[in-house]
Amino acid sequence: MKNMTLCLTAGLALAAASFVAAESAPPQEDKKLEQSSTDVDAAAARPDGQKNVESRLKSEYKVDDARILGLRDQKLGYGEISIALALAEKLPGGITDANVATVMAQRNGPPKVGWGQIAKKQGTTVGKLLGRVKNVEAAARKQERAEARAKENAQKRERPATAQPAQRPDRPEKHESAGKAGHGKR
Repeated sequence: MKNMTLCLTAGLALAAASFVAAESAPPQEDKKLEQSSTDVDAAAARPDGQKNVESRLKSEYKVDDARILGLRDQKLGYGEISIALALAEKLPGGITDANVATVMAQRNGPPKVGWGQIAKKQGTTVGKLLGRVKNVEAAARKQERAEARAKENAQKRERPATAQPAQRPDRPEKHESAGKAGHGKR
């Protein structure tokens, strides 16, 4: 009887551990969301990237500098800010101080909850969040390329004009010699 109880207890413990591990392991979509978040942070790390990412966050979510700065003060990267704003936007009333605080309270816990779990609680999908985060990153990169082209064009316009190649002096006309037969004018 002791062995049966011990086996049953061990089996239940193993099943519980498997369940907890399955719940805590991020699904594939969460990994994609984390990668996109990292991509946004990488875009912000490039020269002029922070300005471009912040500009895109403001236009994508219709927020101001103060909202972004407030989330940065909470030690969020730009990708996480995009996710938090996308989640807050789905709540009744949209992106408000209260909705952002609600999302961040869920995220920070206790217990700490993943972005995918928050999305699921709100009835949205990680895929929709992923699209919004990718929009921010793609637009920031596009802006970066446009600024690089503009800078390159400005540098081309500022370069001094290259000197024109020296022209050859005019060649003197060939004079026909009178002494050669058949070669003179007739």
